[in-house]
Amino acid sequence: MGKEKLIILTGPTAVGKTKISIGLAKRIGGEIISADSMQVYKGMDIGTDKITPEKMQGVKHHMIDILDPSEDFNAFEFKRRAKDIIEDIISRGKIPILVGGTGFYIQSVLYDVDFEVPESSDESSAYRKELEEIAKTPEGVHKLYEELVSIDPEYTKDLHENNVKRVIRALSFYKDTGEKMSEHNKEQRQNESPYDFFYFVLTDDRDVLYDRIEKRIDKMVEEGLVDEVRGIMAQNIKRDATSMQALGYREMISYLDGEISLDEAIDLLKKNTRHFAKRQLTWFRREKTVTFIDKKEYGRDDDLVLDAIVNMIKDRWSNLE
Repeated sequence: MGKEKLIILTGPTAVGKTKISIGLAKRIGGEIISADSMQVYKGMDIGTDKITPEKMQGVKHHMIDILDPSEDFNAFEFKRRAKDIIEDIISRGKIPILVGGTGFYIQSVLYDVDFEVPESSDESSAYRKELEEIAKTPEGVHKLYEELVSIDPEYTKDLHENNVKRVIRALSFYKDTGEKMSEHNKEQRQNESPYDFFYFVLTDDRDVLYDRIEKRIDKMVEEGLVDEVRGIMAQNIKRDATSMQALGYREMISYLDGEISLDEAIDLLKKNTRHFAKRQLTWFRREKTVTFIDKKEYGRDDDLVLDAIVNMIKDRWSNLE
């Protein structure tokens, strides 16, 4: 019996994955699993550019609006849920399509990443608590990040220093095992995938991508991003919660807390999003067996991009309709 089919459609933020993913699902009989670490949260719609039911055009989407912003979420939980959903989609004769920009989430499913870490000893738990206390001090977050940079510079290339949970996890992992998290992830990338897969990465010129990012952020602000963040803050969610690390939310929280002006928050969000897109591309270039689709080569015509993707799929999977 052959491997089950899986399609991945990814790329940096604002490259235009949504429209093409809907067209792809309709053309090949697929269902979409969101591989976005923040679209799982209810009420976080504008800031995550969450797809609306109307734009889904009847295509079934999974892993959207499944958690409250107060709940934790990580790659381990994503993998567990996504694998069950993939099995369900396949059992109904459909093709699962992973769509989103969170590279580690995609990798966790595609290569069946092992998240097992040594059982927490008393010493390990104490060390983690010590790191968590440091993070609460004024310069603590930056201090921990710099410590990780000195230990594992490769891992921090794709990691924002405000992602405190991942910084602490990487430091704890290094203390427990003596192994760098980047080395562990590299080993996991050598796993053979349990799927017969296509891994498409949409790209575009950096200037075009950055322009799209800036326009999208201006639109988010116009649509009420500040009020959305204000509403979530009213739920008394801790600033170090996973959901509050999302781009757009942490910057607007800084504004609403009086730390910076609205213009500064918007400029900071644009800068952070550009950096995020750059880190995403760095991640995807490191992955093996990916097919890059440069939108410029198709005149940025989504229909031509879609035709090219569908033709590649049907050339190999000739039993598709």
